[in-house]
Amino acid sequence: MADSIPGRQLDGRRILVGVTGGIAAYKSVELVRLLKKAGADVRVVMTRDAERFIPKLTLGTVSEHRVFVDIFPENAEGSWTEHISIGQWAEVFVIAPATAQTIAKIAGGFCDNMLTAVVLAARCPILVCPAMDHDMFVHPATTHNLERLRSFGYVVMPPEHGELASGLVGQGRLPEPVRIVERIVEMVEGRSGDGSALHGTTVLVTAGPTREALDPVRYISNPSSGKMGFAIAEAAARRGAAVTLISGPTNLPTPKGVERIDVESASEMYNAVMSRKDADFVVMAAAVSDFAPEHRAEHKVKKSDGELVLRLRRTKDILAELGRQKRDGQVLVGFAMETENELENARQKLAEKNLDWIVLNKLGEAGAGFGVDTNRVILLQRDGREEELPLMSKASVAETIWNRIVPDPGRPAA
Repeated sequence: MADSIPGRQLDGRRILVGVTGGIAAYKSVELVRLLKKAGADVRVVMTRDAERFIPKLTLGTVSEHRVFVDIFPENAEGSWTEHISIGQWAEVFVIAPATAQTIAKIAGGFCDNMLTAVVLAARCPILVCPAMDHDMFVHPATTHNLERLRSFGYVVMPPEHGELASGLVGQGRLPEPVRIVERIVEMVEGRSGDGSALHGTTVLVTAGPTREALDPVRYISNPSSGKMGFAIAEAAARRGAAVTLISGPTNLPTPKGVERIDVESASEMYNAVMSRKDADFVVMAAAVSDFAPEHRAEHKVKKSDGELVLRLRRTKDILAELGRQKRDGQVLVGFAMETENELENARQKLAEKNLDWIVLNKLGEAGAGFGVDTNRVILLQRDGREEELPLMSKASVAETIWNRIVPDPGRPAA
């Protein structure tokens, strides 16, 4: 499905479309039309603010059904329990566009309008399609709310990058209706709702920092929070893979459906990774210390008037060892964090360590790097292709990485 929806792949399927109050609401008309063309029985629920952008008469005409707006109908046409019956009727509930306000309400369990009430009553898979200005999308509150929706099992379709209604350019555009229909078809057919098929595969992900002890109370480490690696593991599990996450010290909760192994030092990380090195996909997102103290003091080193001189030794290069042992068909992905000659160093690392992909973090840019919920990266592939991504939530970066590594059959990976 590239430019149109062939055949009637949704023949007889019951699809509920939720429309909220954003400028992208105008695309909901085309979305309903395409769903009908694919054979679906379509109903629409919309918020009062959505009516500021698109009349319910238009959506009712296209869907050929009454549009639901009020929880308590003012006439005999409906029932005050319709939010329950509609939620039970639907096979897929797609909210497009989903504004920051509606996303926040759903994440918090609020149901002060017909649409959010139906969300709580729905028994079907839910597809959320955020659409808003770029800065609103990458705001930590929105990022947190979307991660919460994913934890509910909802599928979140990341917005596209491009020109926005504000006149700015960034990530926040509602995907074209044909793409949303493609995603709905995937969900109905039991395929991954996140754009890639990892069912039946094994995935190994590393995340977080390591700590190299100087004495019982001090250590050498780095500011890695583990958020990027955890997002990659969570996205892989949601796509059906059997995921093992090896994590250095972090305060992050274990993603749903992920087996977690906690380690502390680079040596412990090496041993844990080597025990799972035969995974189909290995993504090394951890910030592993390159050096460790040559000797660990048995007791706390006391302060003195003189200088403390440390002798450091190189730790084992886990990524290089994985590259040397890589088996046929295995995909190995590394991460690079550079402060100078970024692309040159990343390309060298990609080649020298026998990687299939490397993800270059743009450490020096606002909103990217350690500790934050957003990131800016460049994806470099073994065949020389390179793709620079805009500033995105780390969850969206994770989705994009998997979309590139394991693209949908018939859909270009560009």
